[in-house]
Amino acid sequence: MLYGTMRATASALGRALYRPTIDGLEHIPRSGPVILAANHLSFSDSVVIPLAVPRRVRFLAKSDYFEGPGVKGRLSRFTFNALGAVPVRRGTAREAIDALELGLKALSDGEAFAIYPEGTRSRDGRLYRGRTGVAHLALKSGAPVVPVALSGTEHIQPIGARVPRLAKISIRFGAPMHFGAEYAGMKPGPARRAITDEVMAAIQRLSGQEEAGVYNTYPSGDEM
Repeated sequence: MLYGTMRATASALGRALYRPTIDGLEHIPRSGPVILAANHLSFSDSVVIPLAVPRRVRFLAKSDYFEGPGVKGRLSRFTFNALGAVPVRRGTAREAIDALELGLKALSDGEAFAIYPEGTRSRDGRLYRGRTGVAHLALKSGAPVVPVALSGTEHIQPIGARVPRLAKISIRFGAPMHFGAEYAGMKPGPARRAITDEVMAAIQRLSGQEEAGVYNTYPSGDEM
């Protein structure tokens, strides 16, 4: 009830202020597990996606957002919990595996789960090579993958800006992608790589971004 009330209020306010262009909502199943695989341009992506999608969306967020002290820390915890965030620590292989397990748990509960295959936000606007966690989730859960292309969110809160700004943004959802029997005979590594490349190609077609052709790296202090 808290999520529904907060989402409805925040979504109405966000649409009034930003007047976003939203295309392809019909591609998101009304119920059941689904993976929303998006490009990543800004901290605000994790606010924009849950407010655009007409059902609860779970996503990973740095544990720092749940652990801050004082009034600001409590407000951050409340906001991220209400938006459907799942706290996760980042940095080691074990923590990456734990993050995927959290995603699988959300999918096994029949929820929508958002993931950024690039790993971290693009600081130059290019689309970076996808990491194979999205394919792992798709193969393990059997959930369809809906590619998502965000545009303009990098202008809402540019790096170093403390206060969000008004900006023209768009969110495009592509047709669901299903990955099943055709990958059963492949070794896990090549199968995950092939699926991830297909997902990233679908995101690129929606976003029109230039492809970087390499993996993105995690700058110190960067957010998920």
